[in-house]
Amino acid sequence: MVDTRVGAGRDPDPVRPRPLPLWVAVLAALAGGGALLAAFPPYGLWWLAPVGVALLAAATHRRRLRAGAGLGALTGLALFVPMLSWTNLHTGDLPWLLLSGLQAGYLALLGLATALVSPVVDRWRWSWPVVTGLLWVAQEALRDRTPFGGFPWGRLAFSQADAPLVRWAAVGGAPLVTFGTALVGGFLVAAAWWAVTGRRPTGTAGGRGGWAPYAALGAAGAVVLVGFLVPLGGGSGAGSATVAIVQGNVPRLGLDFNAQRRAVLENHANATIDLAARVAAGTAQQPDLVVWPENASDVDPLRDSTAAAEITAAADAIRAPILVGAVLLGPGPGQVRNTGLLWLPGTGPDLDQMYFKRHPVPFAEYIPLRSIARKVSSQVDRVRSDFVAGTRPGVVTAGGLTLGDVICFEVAYDEVVRDTVTGGAQLLVVQTNNATFNEAEALQQMAMVRLRAVEHGREALMASTVGVSGFVGADGRVTGATGFNTPAVVVREVHLGDARTVATRVGFWPEVVLVGLAVAALVAAVVVRRRRVVPVDGPSVAGGELDPAAAADAEDR
Repeated sequence: MVDTRVGAGRDPDPVRPRPLPLWVAVLAALAGGGALLAAFPPYGLWWLAPVGVALLAAATHRRRLRAGAGLGALTGLALFVPMLSWTNLHTGDLPWLLLSGLQAGYLALLGLATALVSPVVDRWRWSWPVVTGLLWVAQEALRDRTPFGGFPWGRLAFSQADAPLVRWAAVGGAPLVTFGTALVGGFLVAAAWWAVTGRRPTGTAGGRGGWAPYAALGAAGAVVLVGFLVPLGGGSGAGSATVAIVQGNVPRLGLDFNAQRRAVLENHANATIDLAARVAAGTAQQPDLVVWPENASDVDPLRDSTAAAEITAAADAIRAPILVGAVLLGPGPGQVRNTGLLWLPGTGPDLDQMYFKRHPVPFAEYIPLRSIARKVSSQVDRVRSDFVAGTRPGVVTAGGLTLGDVICFEVAYDEVVRDTVTGGAQLLVVQTNNATFNEAEALQQMAMVRLRAVEHGREALMASTVGVSGFVGADGRVTGATGFNTPAVVVREVHLGDARTVATRVGFWPEVVLVGLAVAALVAAVVVRRRRVVPVDGPSVAGGELDPAAAADAEDR
């Protein structure tokens, strides 16, 4: 029976807002994806990231699960299709669209989860911003690892390199920055929803939402501003060093740069020899280390005497070690390794100081399930030899310097970068080859380098074949940035870090805690929904009382 006593089952705020009209929700989802896109380089409107989060949350709130998934997919497509357009420049549309669709699928799961938790955030209304942040972290944790090791491009954290929120990275890494960004978005959607619908959090008073919308807006601003309270830098007691980045450029952009590998190697060797001439003339500083980018020598210099002679000539001329981005044959037939190889003046390669890329890119550097993938696209046969993953962190000692070397997309993976710092790295080095992409991709990658510098309190650099190359301070600021598709040499004095930030010390635990809380929120949502099951003949009865939320849900149906 239904308890009909006065006040039985009464909701403190009986006004139950309906979900947005479907056409409005669709527009909000698409606009959310566009806002998220604009937050990333090359646009860099970081403040639009929380707006995009808010629009998706508003679109999916109080919707059925399949509708939430569909709206999340729309947001994902609006974000990833244009963001990843650089993948189709030289491989055609199919790989681009498949990758974009896969990434959008994770936002579909996020939209479904956001719709699922609607009863929870309706019951405990101040939980809305926190739950929004938790779900974004959980979605990224899944996307960063699956399938085939994941693809972390487009994480919310990587849109915040110019924002105060980037400082949160020094405490909890990229996951905490994502949480803070989505938390701000959650406060924005809560403020807007409460103001427009008149829906008030439990215990508030006043008309049309009372003071709650203003409190939510204030909380959003506080989350952003608290970033200024986080100190930056991991210490510079290890001294300093002079480092040169050589960006030799390639004769032509595109996948066929591999066919030009002799010319690419010559470009980097000649640029280094030219730098040596300027050092001898007193117009440039003598570097302690020279960094060449990924794929600077696609000819294996350990097997090709001509390539070895060119690198040796460059190292002897500059009188400094060169960290060479090289492709080495083996260890087995049909296999190669993407390598950071230290080449010393006078003695040649130091085989004890090599880093083999730990996270080769699936379907680009190796082909999983090749026979099946070939049925989808013959483009997979462009990858003739599979890259073999290394097993050790990229800790390379060059004279008095200890480098944390990561190669190309590896900078997007939290543990790959952190392992170098816990291994003693004083300077972060990212060797990359952007010749197969465009400037937008290079700028997006530089934003990741900037976050890593803040996260671990280490100065960093990115060396690219074609740009963008540059140095990054421990505060995330870029100096000496080069242009795109142009040769360049940049020499800077860098400070060497020796202390560890909170984020370096705690590692993946902030992400574990946040994901655990997200799972708890989802479980709570399932429990609440089970108690609100609506029979075909009317609203549910929970605990002998008419559940007003279920009545509203029935009305929505």
